[in-house]
Amino acid sequence: MMAQYLEIKAGWPDALLFYRMGDFYELFFEDAVAAAEALDIALTKRGKHLGEDIPMCGVPVHSHDVYLERLIRKGFKVAVCEQVEDPAEAKKRGSKSVVARAVQRLVTPGTLTEETLLDARTHNYLAALARVGAEEGFGLAWADVSTGDFAVTSVSASGLGAELARLAPGELLIAEGTRPEDMTGLSATLTALPPTRFDSGHAERRLKAHLGVAALDAFGAFSRAELGAMGALLDYVELTQVGRMPALMPPRRVAASDTMAIDAATRANLELVRTLQGETSGSLLAAIDRTVTGAGARELCARLSAPLTDPAAINRRLDAVEWLFEARSLRADIRAHLKSAPDIARALSRLSLGRGGPRDLAAIRDGLAAAHALAAALEASPPAILPLPELIGADCRALAQVASPLRAQLQAVLADELPLLARDGGFIAKGASAELDETRALRDDARKLIAGLQAKYASETDIAALKVRHNNVLGYYIEVPPRHGEKLTKEPFSAAYIHRQTMANAMRFTTPELASLASRIAEAAGRALEIELALFDELAAATVAEAAVLSRAAEALAALDATSALAEIASERRHVRPRVDQSLAFAVKAGRHPVVEAALARTGEQFVPNDSDLSAGEGGSKRLWLLTGPNMAGKSTFLRQNALIAIMAQMGAFVPADEAHIGVVDRLFSRVGAADDLARGRSTFMVEMVETAAILNQAGPRSLVILDEIGRGTATYDGLSIAWAAVEHLHEVNRSRALFATHYHELTVLAEKLPHLANATMKVKEWKGDVVFLHEVGPGAADRSYGIQVAKLAGLPAPVIARAQAVLSALEKGGEGTKTAKLIDDLPLFSASAKPDAAAEESAVEQALKELNPDELTPKEALEFVYRLKGMLRDE
Repeated sequence: MMAQYLEIKAGWPDALLFYRMGDFYELFFEDAVAAAEALDIALTKRGKHLGEDIPMCGVPVHSHDVYLERLIRKGFKVAVCEQVEDPAEAKKRGSKSVVARAVQRLVTPGTLTEETLLDARTHNYLAALARVGAEEGFGLAWADVSTGDFAVTSVSASGLGAELARLAPGELLIAEGTRPEDMTGLSATLTALPPTRFDSGHAERRLKAHLGVAALDAFGAFSRAELGAMGALLDYVELTQVGRMPALMPPRRVAASDTMAIDAATRANLELVRTLQGETSGSLLAAIDRTVTGAGARELCARLSAPLTDPAAINRRLDAVEWLFEARSLRADIRAHLKSAPDIARALSRLSLGRGGPRDLAAIRDGLAAAHALAAALEASPPAILPLPELIGADCRALAQVASPLRAQLQAVLADELPLLARDGGFIAKGASAELDETRALRDDARKLIAGLQAKYASETDIAALKVRHNNVLGYYIEVPPRHGEKLTKEPFSAAYIHRQTMANAMRFTTPELASLASRIAEAAGRALEIELALFDELAAATVAEAAVLSRAAEALAALDATSALAEIASERRHVRPRVDQSLAFAVKAGRHPVVEAALARTGEQFVPNDSDLSAGEGGSKRLWLLTGPNMAGKSTFLRQNALIAIMAQMGAFVPADEAHIGVVDRLFSRVGAADDLARGRSTFMVEMVETAAILNQAGPRSLVILDEIGRGTATYDGLSIAWAAVEHLHEVNRSRALFATHYHELTVLAEKLPHLANATMKVKEWKGDVVFLHEVGPGAADRSYGIQVAKLAGLPAPVIARAQAVLSALEKGGEGTKTAKLIDDLPLFSASAKPDAAAEESAVEQALKELNPDELTPKEALEFVYRLKGMLRDE
């Protein structure tokens, strides 16, 4: 056995080998040590190899998915080795023969298909990156093995980080000896393959063979790098699936300019699909997700991650959302039908890979039923609402009567109650196969005969406690209590009743008649399962044969779910249709932050909306706003909400505003928040400067830039100088539409020098020494930052607040000529800290309490004193 294990393991050196032994997957040697540590399971030993104990651990077959998930999450790859031979066949070669085994698949982070290992609402992409010769840029291909989605694009070195951030692949294939520099924020498992796998000539032949064509012209004009990436990806999928290929759709070529470029830092800052803590809750996706199917959720996430840049395509999506927004009753019917639609794409993928079961066939059946019902509902839509938009019309045509014969076949053949695995049987409906019905009748009648035999034997032996039972070792047997067992070993019963086993509480026997009947039952049951498995294979083959139309139907169902969800959230949250065109406009009236607004709604509070107008060269508007105001006043929220409105508009969604006019944004940049990158030796300020450099080097007139407090992480004059120069560069060189928030009030004088810059401020009110945030944006500049008031709200000790006020006062009086050394002399820190009450005037309440002697008070006088204190507080 160990010789067989070592031979198989040699073929999969980089993966943990799950070696099937009965009801367990066993791991040996270094694999066992690594798995035991990762899974926190017991590490044992079994036998010796080269004089050393063999480390060993194992996981049960019936629950191995749980352990697989944990290993994959920790970056391991797992080769699953199954028994491919019946043990009875192995024994024919000799009593010591080992059952034949072979690796059936390689489980990696990018090739998962099982429901238990996947998030139903998120794509799981496998990506491949290729660079050919002296070609500039890369070819980037990606596929979701669980759904069949397959695409490719060309991307420049500077844009690679943004593309990888958009896709967030589970696994990235690269050529050995190469690693692109811009992999910021990438959490994918990197898999290095031999460079020959990325050869464009081999890849072209591989792709033609996969598609069954002689030329690729019909699918697009692919570059050599794109071909190399696609070829490597197909090779890797075939390797991991051990010769079987999933139902991948033909590759679609995506131009990099088709979608808004959003780099990893910006996606993280804006919390598009997950928060900075890595959670979905609290993200923009969670706030707008009203989908009712997993496929629809994946489509919505894909749209949010890749906003379009073609106004015509954007407006086609908006037409579809508007149509469903207006058709309230029809929208409710569509969503009700969608709730009954299983995940066709993932069920189809499992069936194509030979890992599907009866429930996957049922998912296809029920998905087709929902598709046909949806098509009928759309075709019968009332003429009173807007004409059927182009995208919904296309979806309707894709769903109408798609694969009707297959649906009818599945409905006729599958039973109502289905097992998870085909090998469990019982999934073919009665009446679907005459041969199966006859075999089942023979099996079931034989079982009735077993019950008759039990009654017969109990009667003829006069043993009422006699039972006929079954287990996997003995098969059918007669069981009696020990006190009756001796009776069956003596005449006249010993000739017919053959002793099989004696136990502490029972004795077991058999008879020739029972053995014969048991044999007939086993044959009938085996034959019934054989027929069912043959029918399953026929149904699976018929389903896979319809892969192209089923994939298109799955796409249509997902698109309808995502579109109806956007209409639902628009109706629920009072979103409006934005005007999107090729201009350089950016005008939002009463815009709101969708995530903050949703959070406030849960507490019954209202979000304060604000206008913005960054339109370039239209009606005297200013394209660069310099925003000042105190912390906690809402500057960062205002910055982010405008970026999110642009993303929502270009993904084809209504936006949280009263009106919005968005000229297409080709690149979105955000520098909001502070974080270090210790693993790469970068301080918080260094990270800020790297991200700012990327913006100033890459932003153009069609870009939207939001910058928050640039230069705050260093000395005051250094930070002010950097911020000043950055504003000038944005205005004169980048010429982008931009929001620039700062506490450097000195920058506001730039409005006199730069014609396209406008000052804006967050409005506040002061009340009895405290500051009240109005969360309103208005024209003008803030005269102070109210930092000490915010510190007081945060709970800083009173002596610290008092000291800070004294220092601030001295600095403001001294102006620029104030020296730090003089401040130390004039404002000694320790004396200030030692007398915390000196800076605060004693109140009337405190004076009254000081004068009070509580031991001299009667209860009535004490109560009257409390009322007097309350009166003093009101007077103050």
